[in-house]
This record gives sequence, C-alpha cells and structure tokens, in this order.
Amino acid sequence: VENCPLSNVVRVRSSGVSFSSPFTVTCPMLVAWVMFEQQQLQPLALEHLGAEVSRVDHFGSFACRNVAGSARRSAHARAEAIDVAAFVLADGRRISVQSGWNASRDEREFLRVIHRSACKRFGTVLGPDYNRAHEDHFHLEYGSGNYCR
Repeated sequence: VENCPLSNVVRVRSSGVSFSSPFTVTCPMLVAWVMFEQQQLQPLALEHLGAEVSRVDHFGSFACRNVAGSARRSAHARAEAIDVAAFVLADGRRISVQSGWNASRDEREFLRVIHRSACKRFGTVLGPDYNRAHEDHFHLEYGSGNYCR
C-alpha cells in the first residue's frame, strides 16, 4: 500500500463524549462529527433511550488502505471516516450496532434513527444492511455525497 500523506488533521480523545481510544481525522470530519453529536446524537439518545451518550466505541478512523476488493482509496486513507461500533449511555447501558440492530424495540429504533440522521450530516453512511463487512458498525464518512445504505 502506498504512502497516505495527511494534512489538516487532529488527534481526537474526546468531544462532548469520550471515545474508546484516540483517533485521527481531518478537521472538517471532526466538525461534522461534533455537529452530528450535538444536533442529532444527543437529542435522539435522550428522546429514544432517556439518557445521553457518554462514550462512543469505535473501530478506528485513519487506515492507509483501499476500499476492500478495489484499487480505489478508502476515505479511511484520508482520515475522513470513522467506524462507530457502539454508544455507551450515561446510565451505563451499551448500545452495540451489531447486537442492537435487530434487538429490543428501543435499541433497534435508536440505532435506525441514528443511522438515518447521520445520513443528513455525512456524505456516506454505511450500516448493517449494506453488507456483511458493516454488520457490526456504522461507517461515517465526511464528504459532499449522499450515499446512505
């Protein structure tokens, strides 16, 4: 895999929420995340689950690689995507994309509304219904596109 030079990036440890580990994203991607977190994630968590999100568990952001099975660079190679695996609520509940996507009504509805609302903020959003590679996380990608699966 060729070199993946980065510019205009920041190392994120927390925003309004903490994260399972620090990650690197572009500044525009971080702005999109913070807007999503404040305007969609937190209000929807309160509405659907009665508690705010305190931590986001993720599988990472920057990875110098191509889209699986193609010669095209992944948004991860530009630090313009993050893979979100779960939301931990202030009351201790952990809402996992993998186990919650088809779980109890509250968890299922919360994850589906989060997925739909992320589509308004990010250029590409992929989730469990897209393919097996995304059955355990939401791929949130900065950009001007409108690809929501």
